[in-house]
Amino acid sequence: MNAIAGVLFHFIGGFASGSFYVPYKKVKGWSWESMWILGGLFSWIIVPPIAAWLTIPNFAEIISQSSSSILGYTFLFGVLWGIGGLTYGLGVRYLGVSLGSSIILGLSMVFGALMPAIYYFFNKAEGKHGIDYFFTENAGICVMIGLLVCVVGICLCGKAGMLKEKGLGTLSEEAQSEYKFGLGIVVAIVSGVLSACFNFGIEAGKPMAEVANQIWKAANPGQGEFLYQNNVTYIVILWGGFCTNFLWCAYLLLKNKTYKDYTNTTSPIGKNLLLCAVAGTTWYLQFFFYGMGESRLGNGASSWILHMAFIILISNAWGVALKEWKGVSKPTYTSIIAGILTIILSICIVGFAKTLE
Repeated sequence: MNAIAGVLFHFIGGFASGSFYVPYKKVKGWSWESMWILGGLFSWIIVPPIAAWLTIPNFAEIISQSSSSILGYTFLFGVLWGIGGLTYGLGVRYLGVSLGSSIILGLSMVFGALMPAIYYFFNKAEGKHGIDYFFTENAGICVMIGLLVCVVGICLCGKAGMLKEKGLGTLSEEAQSEYKFGLGIVVAIVSGVLSACFNFGIEAGKPMAEVANQIWKAANPGQGEFLYQNNVTYIVILWGGFCTNFLWCAYLLLKNKTYKDYTNTTSPIGKNLLLCAVAGTTWYLQFFFYGMGESRLGNGASSWILHMAFIILISNAWGVALKEWKGVSKPTYTSIIAGILTIILSICIVGFAKTLE
């Protein structure tokens, strides 16, 4: 039951992450930086403490009593992840929701799943798997197969993107306006690698989550692991992410004088504010449910792979629903659908791996 619940929580988190950019696409008359930083205020600053307060009333005390080393590394990985998140927005802008998310999150999935395992191979820790786990244990081998299958799915999505670029002349003017494959692919690679730092941040801040877990278990004996233990860790990680994004967006707002967007009465200010709030809150929900899924599956490669795979799946489904692939050739459309189906298969394989442990 833990495995089923974990997969379900990761699906909900993946749905939130794969859907968060949709409200942004409805914002009218604002620059990218205007809407991105406003949404970020909700996802990084406003909502996380509220979620932590509702689930871990003494979260501030846990943070204040943590060592400077734990806080420093957790914050640092948040800063690096923030750069990945910042470039994620640009990657989706230039490549579209489905292709951009597939490449960025695919790279993040691979790095986020394997790098901690390499670290723990050389620095043994109780409850943590080294990279050898993926080649010697049945469950680990199954996880690795699932990861490779997902990479195949990502490659199919990437192939669809290249085919789309070749046939761009047949697409509508709106579809061509922001699609820049060359620039987008560079941004996507940078974003994918750095986005994996969120998982590293969870590892670095795990002692804070363990404190929350122990407090809850002492008050609720015999009820398993605390579902919301990671909510305290997220606050520190997201502080780092906010700093990166705030500095860059503030620079763009001043450079382009787009801070005037917030007082431009020719745009639907109230509606735009609401859409940004919805987008930012939805993005945070991915972390909220990731923590719940992790509490059932463990903070290993399986949790990270499932989470990323669900995000890629939902992002591509939105891409199809939003008609980002409308007007493309049959081979292009076949490639993106094949990519989606392959990613679904990878999710099933990784989910099954947890039953082998």
